[in-house]
Amino acid sequence: MNTVIRRATRDDAGLILAMIAELADYEKALHEVVASQHDIETSLFAADSKSEALICEIGGEAAGYAVFFTSYSTWLGRNGIYLEDLYVSPRFRGQKAGKTLLRHIAQLAVERGCGRLEWSVLDWNQPAIDFYLSIGAAPQDEWVRYRMEGQVLRDFAAG
Repeated sequence: MNTVIRRATRDDAGLILAMIAELADYEKALHEVVASQHDIETSLFAADSKSEALICEIGGEAAGYAVFFTSYSTWLGRNGIYLEDLYVSPRFRGQKAGKTLLRHIAQLAVERGCGRLEWSVLDWNQPAIDFYLSIGAAPQDEWVRYRMEGQVLRDFAAG
């Protein structure tokens, strides 16, 4: 079947939100999704959005999506791309949709002169880890990711 990667549009916001929910459910975190379709429309597709989204279609059907944004490495002195989400619906897995999406983003990184392409994966998601290792990606085990959000973020910002 024909696989097509295309830039997502505002009309894809509902589709993206549905796949975000599928991904969150797989990651055992569906209860953490608070985004609405309106949120996706206004943040991801606003004229000043710092993020981009792609849709992977197989045989004319949406098979998966990716959301990414430009990052920066002070050590490299160059921009990079941070892949926030890469998701393929279960019925399309094994058809190279994820690899095709990731390769497309890698090509964008090279075209844009980026120094790196990075993403995170849950430590228990062995199928994803095995896939990433198979394409030559290397884990960054020495780095621990930290996060502030919600009230903690607001409290800290307020001083």
